[in-house]
Amino acid sequence: MAPRVSDEGATTAARRAVVIVNPTNVDLARLRTAVAAAQEQYGWLPTVWLETTIDDAGQLAAGRAVAHDPAVVIVAGGDGTIRAVTEELHSTGIPIAVVPAGTGNLLARNLGLMRDTETAVRTAFTGATRPIDVGLVSLEHDDGSTSSHAFLVMTGVGLDARMATDTSSALKRRIGWLAYVDPISRSVLGNQRFLIHYRVDGQREQSIRAHTVIVGNCGTLTGGMVLLPDAKADDGLLDVVLFRPIGFWQWTRVATRLGVGGILHRSRNGRAVLRATPDLRVLPYVRARTLTARFDPPQSIQLDGDGFGRVVAVTVTLRPRAIGIQVPSA
Repeated sequence: MAPRVSDEGATTAARRAVVIVNPTNVDLARLRTAVAAAQEQYGWLPTVWLETTIDDAGQLAAGRAVAHDPAVVIVAGGDGTIRAVTEELHSTGIPIAVVPAGTGNLLARNLGLMRDTETAVRTAFTGATRPIDVGLVSLEHDDGSTSSHAFLVMTGVGLDARMATDTSSALKRRIGWLAYVDPISRSVLGNQRFLIHYRVDGQREQSIRAHTVIVGNCGTLTGGMVLLPDAKADDGLLDVVLFRPIGFWQWTRVATRLGVGGILHRSRNGRAVLRATPDLRVLPYVRARTLTARFDPPQSIQLDGDGFGRVVAVTVTLRPRAIGIQVPSA
């Protein structure tokens, strides 16, 4: 097939995009209009459209996408949809473009991709590819079964997982972090800590009691709150934090540290202050390439906001720079 010439005069071989869309929160008519306009402007082949379903969070759709040999897969949905698509694509070399359409959109926030639909689609067709790390998790469930999954943002065990999976999405959209007051209050009042036996990078196993353990590839939450200040999506490292406060005042110290940290993280001088500030004993941080952990009793787990049941043990590793994400060209 002869090369095509775009409106900008650049000659390129004909390419094709595949769109995987979670129809729950997406303005499908607006998205189709934006994709059709970009496809025409840049001389790409007709776009293939696939939808997620109740039975397929995105893995099966991503598998079908590969058969079309796409230059890019455009994912219109939230972190859970992107995670599911990445689980299938991270070994293929096919880049992903993000059209944010979820409750949290944490990956898009951390990568600076919180754009309107038209800008996000234009980035898919004309942007540069930024490789980022992919987290890989092996789970041992409380019923004896095992499973393996990928994540791009964070995986959390304990309170974090209960907050992510037991809180109404509609409530989170309406009142933001206030939606988590109930699960946090229950954990504070009941002192719902559990025993974690963990090992990082093959070192000696340690044991600790905590309300939650979070392993992240990205560090910023909604509202600009920075949970993992050293986390970078492409640094080849996992960032781990354990929440182990006891009582109201220690929780208050944690909340203050996270809130102030979000403000300081916005400037270079502020980040220097954060690096020089001692860690709270009730909020210890660890950086690693591999984390193995066992839990007593079994705990709930979430990956990028989606629940994956109860687990007795996990192994978390990383594939450095394993998936390409389309970002605006410089």
